[in-house]
Amino acid sequence: MKKGLVWVVIISSFITLPAAGQNLAATPPMGWNSWNHYGPNIDDKTVRATADAMVATGMKAAGYVYINIDDGWQGTRDAKGVLRPNDRFPDMKALADYVHSKGLKLGIYSSPGPKTCAGYEGSLNHEEQDARTFAEWGMDYLKYDWCQSSGTRSEMLVAYTKMRDALKKTGRPIVFSLCQYGWNKVWEWGESVGGNLWRTTGDIRDEYRVMAEIGFNQNGLEKFAGPGHWNDPDMLEVGNGGMTEDEYRTHMSLWAILAAPLIAGNDLTSMTPYTVELLTNPEVLAVDQDPLGKQGYRIAQEGPFEVWMKPMADGSKVVGLFNRQRTTEQITVEFAKLGIDGEATVRDLWLKKDLGTFKGKYSAHVPRHGVVLVRVKSK
Repeated sequence: MKKGLVWVVIISSFITLPAAGQNLAATPPMGWNSWNHYGPNIDDKTVRATADAMVATGMKAAGYVYINIDDGWQGTRDAKGVLRPNDRFPDMKALADYVHSKGLKLGIYSSPGPKTCAGYEGSLNHEEQDARTFAEWGMDYLKYDWCQSSGTRSEMLVAYTKMRDALKKTGRPIVFSLCQYGWNKVWEWGESVGGNLWRTTGDIRDEYRVMAEIGFNQNGLEKFAGPGHWNDPDMLEVGNGGMTEDEYRTHMSLWAILAAPLIAGNDLTSMTPYTVELLTNPEVLAVDQDPLGKQGYRIAQEGPFEVWMKPMADGSKVVGLFNRQRTTEQITVEFAKLGIDGEATVRDLWLKKDLGTFKGKYSAHVPRHGVVLVRVKSK
């Protein structure tokens, strides 16, 4: 989010809470967030309908679990400083109970500043109070958004550590998502302040150019990610209508290779069958959720053609052949660059189809702004 000159920092992080015996975000979190589609115009009814849709569409069965309320829920503080929701959210505890009854988890949003990005009450000087309120409501996830136009690394470390400690003090396992747009190289210190995930970039938009710039620029950050602490290139735009089917397939494939949090940002109550398939393809989701927890990286590039690889727990390699050109082109992956000698089997993950055995390399014609996503396994 960007409001005028103010960049919104979205913090999505999972914390290990020893008191609760929980190791959160062992794999990248999967869920939904209200901002991309609804902005600050979110309410209790929409959250409940989204939870219903997450179950009905098969997204819950596919692994999506978090329903995250972004900016716009806050009301005012009472005489004791306790933050209350606005009239669009009459009973947060009842809403959390409803979401939990569906087998899902509920997340909420705040800022370490005095105000959030949309101008609502932030948590500055109320960190312990707000953390206690969130825990009492039954929240499972906190996105903590910097929402200030500047800030030094030391200032960010202090602010995020303060909320980390406040969350721990509640004793409730709450995923801690840091949102500060990659400022001050957050990947170098996000884990130390309790972040389960941290934004590495500015805000995504429902445009191929923006999505591609964010996604392909994640190369080099792979050494900072792993179980419990993930690089976050921002939420998914799949299904919001601004990209072609091939471009959305690129979006999902790249985020899966990146072991990125998969936080949908569309209207779950009115999805096309294609959108549902993109979001729930089990073989693609398995790439993102692989227990090895390795973030993928680029292994070859020739102009607008890129080859990315993600090592998997079973020893196989998932390869994305990405075409950033405007015409269909053939792209090849050399098995030697995957650490594979001789023959290997290749399976197309979007088609859910074994393609056969190949020697030394595999080539495919890739559509404009598209991808071919395969799993390569040595014979």
